[in-house]
Amino acid sequence: MKFLFVLILLFIFTSPPVIAQSAMQPLSEIPYHWLDRMDIKYDADFHLHSAVKGIWRKDLVELVYAVDSTYPEQSQEDHQDMQWLLNENNEWQQKPHTEISDRKYIDSTRTFYTIEESESTRLKYVQSKKPVLKRFYQTPAHLFEVNSRDFHLRVNPLLNFRLGSITDEGEAIFENQRGISIRGGIDQKLYFHSEILESQARYPNYIREFQGRFDAVPGAGFVKTYESTWFDFDSGVDFLLANAYIGAQVSKHVNIELGHGRHFLGNGIRSLFLSDFSTDHFYLKLNTRIWKFQYQSIFGELLRPKRDVGDQLLPKKYFAAHYLNLQVTKNLDIGLFETVVFARENQFELQYFNPLILYRTVEGSIGSPDNVLLGLDVKWNLWRKISLYSQFILDEFKVSELFSGNGWWANKYGLQLGMKYIDLFEISHLDAQAEYNVARPYTYSHNNGIAHYSHYHQALAHPLGANFREMLFRLRYQPTGRWFITARAVFMSTGEDRDTLNWGSNILVPNESHVNDFGNEVAQGVNTQITILGIDVSYQVRHGLFFDVFVQSRQKDSMLESRDFSDTYLGAGIRWNLSRRWLEM
Repeated sequence: MKFLFVLILLFIFTSPPVIAQSAMQPLSEIPYHWLDRMDIKYDADFHLHSAVKGIWRKDLVELVYAVDSTYPEQSQEDHQDMQWLLNENNEWQQKPHTEISDRKYIDSTRTFYTIEESESTRLKYVQSKKPVLKRFYQTPAHLFEVNSRDFHLRVNPLLNFRLGSITDEGEAIFENQRGISIRGGIDQKLYFHSEILESQARYPNYIREFQGRFDAVPGAGFVKTYESTWFDFDSGVDFLLANAYIGAQVSKHVNIELGHGRHFLGNGIRSLFLSDFSTDHFYLKLNTRIWKFQYQSIFGELLRPKRDVGDQLLPKKYFAAHYLNLQVTKNLDIGLFETVVFARENQFELQYFNPLILYRTVEGSIGSPDNVLLGLDVKWNLWRKISLYSQFILDEFKVSELFSGNGWWANKYGLQLGMKYIDLFEISHLDAQAEYNVARPYTYSHNNGIAHYSHYHQALAHPLGANFREMLFRLRYQPTGRWFITARAVFMSTGEDRDTLNWGSNILVPNESHVNDFGNEVAQGVNTQITILGIDVSYQVRHGLFFDVFVQSRQKDSMLESRDFSDTYLGAGIRWNLSRRWLEM
């Protein structure tokens, strides 16, 4: 494994320059909501594979100019979003799209400027009127930037501070994250990104309950206890988040990336394939884009922590995932997904590096039944208003049992159905989304209790694991370029375990301990109904700097009265260059 990665790095650094490539736009509200709107609103052939989250910044800038030139009659809010995206990614704001004059070099520093534009576009390269100390915030989006012929760099602060209380109990909840983000490119050949966040938090009761059950905090890895003398509690958590990658365009159509991070595949709020719910992991990623295809392969190293291991290395397992997306028409996308999770003695099964073979075939050839999942997804845009999408994930089944109606325990699969509707009631930027998800008991689990579809005791797909059904609704309104209002509703039905009985919701438990062979149904076990209602209001003071106000209620009604719980959370916060993360579970 190590030898292979050394070869890959040598290949990156010695391959000839082909096409300039950029770092990726991380998952955040403004860029990806704009991409959704453009994908639905216009049937132009932009070759946007919306299910593969993580668009390259260079491609995003090109898409902004393509939309602006093809459909110049944009709403004021859309135009403001487009200008925001250009400010965010201004290292790629250059020829041929904006008719900028030739680069002007300063002899001593080789600095170039791409700010002289024609009057043919409303979109501009924006410079700050008063940079701080002449070197900082020369443009609105970036604390510090370097632009030279062979090197570009962007450095930005990261901040997320949220303070609230549980209204019924008066207990404080908060999240305090500070960090830095660095990205850049070298020789028009390599790109890199690094981000680190120091975090302290005291989460609501249901997150603390999750931590008690799974010995994990959603999205975090190693966690320490945090005590606050200011708020007088000892139930907080302290953890460090870090992600980074380096990549290169190794041919006209193939990109390779090595890093530590998360991924998301799908068009929904949730993903039944691969989501960003768990913490970051080490990975190698290959991306191929040609004609109407995008093909992505991810090879990753996962951790399965144990309690009280001291200074020992955490046990490892591995996964390989492939996703192929085809734009059948301008309005219709179809995707195929395949992944395998396996455990070896701290080494990768080399046969799984083959990106063009079905893993069931490999399983048979090596005599080791690992955890293989297959998936299919579809997206269909209609009438420039609506987008319908779906995912189907298949873990295991027998055709004879699938249609018998006997509820065989190993018929393991999940389904997602969703719809997006933009400009509801002809109101600009009033957008709605509805989504239904279901996963049968024991889906994503495995018989050996190791190769389950998880990382650091957190699901790699849906936060609830398995044995659930849910409905999600979101209504988002952007009355101006600065105000963002989101209303959320989630209705979940799941079946929790009781005592030592495994009813199929906890994917970490070996599924050979299932309670019944037949008669299994969704939400079996300790039936639990969870309702989440929330409203979030944000105001963007300047580029990337938001003031937030939020309120959320969560009610849990269990078949066991002792597990009933109801809380309402109210608070406010400030974010700088970070997106909101809703922990709806």
